[in-house]
Formats: sequence, structure tokens, C-alpha cells
Amino acid sequence: MATTVSLPATPHREPSHRYESGVWSWLATTDHKRIGQLYLYTSLFWFLVGGIEAGIIRTQLYGPNQHLVSAQTYNELFTMHGTTMIFLVVMPLSAAFFNFLIPLQIGARDVAFPRLNAFSYWIFLFGGLFINFSWFLHAAPNGGWFGYAPLTTRPFSPGLNIDFWVLGLQILGISSLAAGFNFITTIINMRAPGMHFMRMPIFSWMAFITQFMIVLAFPIFTVALTFLMLDRFFGTNFYEIQAGADPLLWQHLFWLFGHPEVYILILPAFGLVSEVLPVFSRKPLFGYPVMVYSGILIAFLGFGVWAHHMFAVGMGPIADSFFSITTMLIAIPTGVKIFNWLGTMWGGSLRFTTAMKFAIALVALFTIGGISGVMHSSPPSDLQQTDSYFIVAHFHYVLFGGSLMGLFAGLYFYYPKITGRLMNEKLGSWHFWLTAIGMNLTFFPMHFLGLDGMPRRISSYDAGQGWENNNHLASYGAALIIIGTVFFVYNWFASMRKGAVAGNDPWGGATLEWAIPSPPPDYNFATIPQVTSRYPLWDRKSPQITSEVPHGTRDEQKMEVKIAGQSTGTAPAPADTRLNAPNAHPSAKQLGINMPTPTIRPLLAAFFLGCVFVGLIAHRNLTIMFIAAGLFVLSLYSWLLTPLEPEHH
Repeated sequence: MATTVSLPATPHREPSHRYESGVWSWLATTDHKRIGQLYLYTSLFWFLVGGIEAGIIRTQLYGPNQHLVSAQTYNELFTMHGTTMIFLVVMPLSAAFFNFLIPLQIGARDVAFPRLNAFSYWIFLFGGLFINFSWFLHAAPNGGWFGYAPLTTRPFSPGLNIDFWVLGLQILGISSLAAGFNFITTIINMRAPGMHFMRMPIFSWMAFITQFMIVLAFPIFTVALTFLMLDRFFGTNFYEIQAGADPLLWQHLFWLFGHPEVYILILPAFGLVSEVLPVFSRKPLFGYPVMVYSGILIAFLGFGVWAHHMFAVGMGPIADSFFSITTMLIAIPTGVKIFNWLGTMWGGSLRFTTAMKFAIALVALFTIGGISGVMHSSPPSDLQQTDSYFIVAHFHYVLFGGSLMGLFAGLYFYYPKITGRLMNEKLGSWHFWLTAIGMNLTFFPMHFLGLDGMPRRISSYDAGQGWENNNHLASYGAALIIIGTVFFVYNWFASMRKGAVAGNDPWGGATLEWAIPSPPPDYNFATIPQVTSRYPLWDRKSPQITSEVPHGTRDEQKMEVKIAGQSTGTAPAPADTRLNAPNAHPSAKQLGINMPTPTIRPLLAAFFLGCVFVGLIAHRNLTIMFIAAGLFVLSLYSWLLTPLEPEHH
């Protein structure tokens, strides 16, 4: 399709605001795409840190009676590995896609609360730095990512280790809740005209469901952490058994958050895979409404299965039976998604790009993890497997084989939209195969280790128990994952410099984000699109793809979107390869669009709020706490009293 670009006639291209490039523009940004990139690079950094921790763990367990690290350091390593991968990698990597994609997919110019969006990133950054600063004080958290009380109360954990964990997760929870309310408001109120909910891209749907789970689950965890903080810092007795506390209180509060958290981690990956598979199958997503309803049902049932983590604590037959049944039930909507993905690929014109390979890997590996999960719905089976390496195998198939594989599919798929260039497919294939083989080699033998009686969280083991060979395999697999990650990192940064220029729509996508330049201008859409279909770009460019969609899911009227005079067809690669140059596109001011003014105030508010927690861990230093709290309030007032958009005179 021929593409014409007509730009407003102006004597020169004027920046839309003061800060277009340089460090300051990133510190003061309120642009959802830049904040998404900040989340992206920060979470990828923590992914490398968490991978190093995992590599040390697997080296320690390679053979019997290893002494690479002490038992105390090993406790810190597995605690921080789990905490890092859950709260600093998978969740913020999902948040990177939420930030970058949701406004683009729903036809909006930004999120509902741009400054709150910036605040949520900066408070996340300070939370990650805070909890990892403990390494430099030789006081890293050492009580497991689940932090079971009363073992984490002051009498049993007297050092700063658990203090860092409790306060760091409180900070990260603030970030998650701020972002959750922001995206709920954005999706409800800022969808383009004509984009009712059943026309919304499936990733935006999964993100929407995830935000509700976040705002419902994280307050429960906040209550649990606050009780523990009060016990540790101020001598209360919420978890003190000698004072009459219930020894299971923490477990109920934690897992009432912890199991929805599993779906908070996996649903965004499901959404990304549901975007990738149709594009590379050249078919609409099979059973779109059922995919949406199954996601909602997963979220609903996810709050009713928490105590299957507690079958070994003696809850009694009635409670065990109830949670056994609900655990079996939640497998139904999850299985529906598996069959819908298979139905999407069935009969399609498949293209096995790197993104497609990772998407298919999620379908296969998450199925394996789901099958072992259904086994845990049986209390007798769970009693044998709990606290063994069988559980480690299960949740790594779910979270690595599921969440991370889906996120990698999204990274390769949306890399052209983020950077304007394509990643190297050959290097991507190396990354995929090393990761997929390494993942299975690492975690599949752990099923047998668990069935052979190897317990979790042990720093060494004696020879002659039949565990050596499977531990050898697991450590070799971890080495392959590390090598694959090296390929990924090299490919990522090398492609930014010399990758092929992508153009608007290198894959032949179906949704609105592929209609605008790559990378997008700060205002996203010069003209807000009018949506008349679930597959607007396919209806415009390739109507034969959607011609067999059942009646009622598409309108007869075809949609046409024009972005600053540019049609929705695939654009040729721009001659100017300075893809991120501030003047690569007409400015918002040229087009008469008011965009939020960049401001440093969200960063300052996040910094001073973080300092309150620093004062709390520094032996409850009231001076630091009150000064930081006062500065936080002042920065917040300055933030709220400053106009969001520039005033024109």
C-alpha cells in the first residue's frame, strides 16, 4: 500500500517542551513510553542480578558437601533470588509493557495520571535499591521470600536482615498500588471512541484484570507486613505466640496475597502471547470472548485457592476439601486458554520468528507446570511433595516457563516499536534454544529430586543419597540459561545500534500501536482514532484475515486511521536513521496538542518517601524520619499545585 506523509507547514520544528534529550529529560519525564523504558531497563538489570544469585545457588548445589558459600549466605541468596525475580523482575517487566503499550493499544495519548505514573516508577526504583543495599551491610534478607512469622519476628531473626525485607516490600507495594489505580482509570476512561471493551486488544484486557488483582491483593500483604513491622520495631504481639497470637495468621494473610500474585505474574504474559500468536499465525485469536472471560474467572478464583499452600499445617478435612476443589476448578479457565492458543495456531500460516518460538514455549512449558500444579490440589499428594524440590520444579515451570517465556516473546515482538529497529533473528534463535533447553535441563530433574526426598532450602547435602546426577544436570542447565542470556543482552544492545530499521509495522500487526511511527512520538496519535473493529489494521490492510470472524465481532464499515496524515499501512523505513532524535516527528506544539509538562517533583516525592523508611531502619532515627516526611509533604504539595499542562498566553 502506498503511504503518504503530510506534515504541518511550519518554518522550523520546535520541541514540544523544554526537556527533549539528556539525563534531565529522563529524570523529569512523565511520558508513559519513557517510563515504560525505565521500568524495562531497571527490571532487566535486576534480572541479571537475580540470575547471578541463581547461578551461585546452582554452583553450590552442583555436588555434595560444597563450600562455595556459607549456610547463612545461602539463606540470603535463595531469599533474595525469589524476592528479586518476583518483585523486581517479573512484576516490573510486566509494568514496562503496561506503561508502553496500554495507551497505544487503546488509542490514548498518555495515562490518566502521568505524574503518578512517574512516581510509581521512582518509588519502585528506590524500593529495589533499598532492599539490595542490605548486601553491602552483610544483612541481606534471609527468611525466604515468604517470610514466615513467627520465625521472622525479632526473637528468632534479631538482625537487620528481615527489617530490610519488610520495609523494602512496603515501598514496592506503594509503587504497585499507585500504578494499579492509574491503569484502571486509564483503561476505563481513555479508550478511543468506538473501542468498547469487547474490541479492546487482549493484552490490554489481561492488564486490566491484573490491575484489579493488584489493588485487591496488595493491601492484604501490606496488612501482614505492617503487623510484622510493628512487632519488630515497636514491640506489638501480632505474631508472638507466647502472647496468644495464632501461628497461622501470617500464612493466611501471606497466601491470600501470594496466590493471586501468581496470576498477577502470569496474566500479562498470557496477554502478550495472545498478541503474538495471531500475528504470526495470520489468524484472529480463537475464541476472543472466552479468552477474556477465562481471564476474569482466573482472577476471581485466584482469591479462593490460597490455603492449598497450607495443606501440611493441619487445617482439617473440611478446609482441605474446599481448597482442593477450588484448586481443581481454577485449572479449567487456564486450560481454556491453552486450547484457544492451539486453536489460533491450527490451520494458520505460521511464521517461526523468535517471538513466536517463545510464545509457543509458554504454551508448552506452562502446561507442564499446570499439570504438576493440579497434582498439588490433592492433599495427600501435596503432603508428600511440599517443601521438596518437586515444588521448586513446579513453580519454575509456571513462572520461568510461563511468565518469563511470555515476557521474552513480548520483548522480541515489541522491540521494533520501542526502538525503531529489529533484533537479530539468528541471535534470537540462539537465545531461545539455549534458554528453552537450559530451562528444561535445570528444572525437570528437580521433579525427581523432590520425589527422591531432597528438601528445599538446604545449602548442602551428603553423598550417597542418589541426588548427585540430577543436581549435575540442573547446574548444567543453569549454565545454558546464563549463556543464552548473554546472547540476549548482546543482541539487545547491538540491534539498537545497527539493527534493521523497522518502520511502523514490521510484523503485519492488527492493533492500533502498529499504526504509528516507531518509536512513537510523545503524543502517540496526532488524531485520536475512531475504532470500528477489533482488528482495525487487518480490516484496513488485509480484510481476508478477518473475513471469517463470526458475525457480530466486526462491523461492515472498515476503519481508517490517519496519524498526522499517515495512513495505517505499513510504512517504509525512514531515511533518517536517527530514530530517537527529538525532531524526528512533528512536535506536539506544532500539532496543537497539549502534553503534560515534564517535572522532577514525582522523583523528589518518591526520594523523600524512601528516606522515611531509611530513617526507620536506621535504628528508628526520628530526626531523619520527620525531616524526610516534611520534605515529602512539601514536594507533594508542590506537585499537586503545579498545572499539569503548560499554560498558554
